[in-house]
Amino acid sequence: MQAATHRQYGPADVLSLETLPRPEPGPGQILVRVAAAGVTSADWRIRAADFPAFKLPARLMFGLFRPRQPVGGHDFAGRVVGLGAGVSRFRMGDAVFGSAKVGAHAEYLVADAEGAVAKMPAALGFDGAAAVPFGALAALGYLRDVANLQAGERILIVGATGGVGAYAVQLAAAMGAEVTALARSELHGLVRDLGAAEVIDYRKSDVTRAGLRYDVVLDTAGVLSWRAARRILAPKGRFAPLEFGLRDVLRGMVSKRIRVGITAETKDNVAEIAAMLDKGTLRPVVDSRFPLHRIADAHRRVETRHKTGAVVVTMDEAMPLPAAA
Repeated sequence: MQAATHRQYGPADVLSLETLPRPEPGPGQILVRVAAAGVTSADWRIRAADFPAFKLPARLMFGLFRPRQPVGGHDFAGRVVGLGAGVSRFRMGDAVFGSAKVGAHAEYLVADAEGAVAKMPAALGFDGAAAVPFGALAALGYLRDVANLQAGERILIVGATGGVGAYAVQLAAAMGAEVTALARSELHGLVRDLGAAEVIDYRKSDVTRAGLRYDVVLDTAGVLSWRAARRILAPKGRFAPLEFGLRDVLRGMVSKRIRVGITAETKDNVAEIAAMLDKGTLRPVVDSRFPLHRIADAHRRVETRHKTGAVVVTMDEAMPLPAAA
């Protein structure tokens, strides 16, 4: 099979295509023929060993001197073409999507059948499905479990058109919150269509000095400091930065006004996302698509930090879409 690999840490140029043996599913696993895969900020940070905080623990996790797993990628969509012993949740030919532990940037992927994977909604294409897991799961976990967003609360979403922000806007609106989003003026129409009640162009207005107050400030882009965020928090408001360091963790231990955490990529959470996609409550937001052999360009696009939604790589343009239910 063809797979995108990186045998050393570095810029996007370290990525290359290799022919590797096709993996085989073990007990409790499924083999997926990948049709499309997401390229996320987590993917490029792992490839570049560019970790904003906790650098040594991250290196120990992913490989101290070189990548422990040369095939990157987590988000995927494709068809089940192999079943390990004991798997009853899926059948051969099922169209599935989700988040794997590693290895999604390849033509075949082994995933845990009881992991963060679900059947694809019938109306979704493979590229749209692959664009969802990272952003939607992070947004769901942060809004629901970390920030504890409640219906009727006012939330400010920083980075509202990024890989997480585009889903956070939709999910916050679906949860009954009043959403204010920060985005460039040319994207205001998109963000309103996703569910924002108000959109502010961060290039023209400093929201931290506008005198407004929010119950939750969700920073998906890593641009707000705690000092800036607390100026716009309501008395019981919570600041939830997706990019955080040890200082933020320590602050969160003594104050309920700053919330940090690691979100869970689970079967139940993916099923919840799939149900919202099926109902139309949530929709994919795709910035751009690249064939697998241009994965370095896909990484470069993600590294700009100015994409709108998700970047996707496609494996097989000829793979048929799921049949309508």
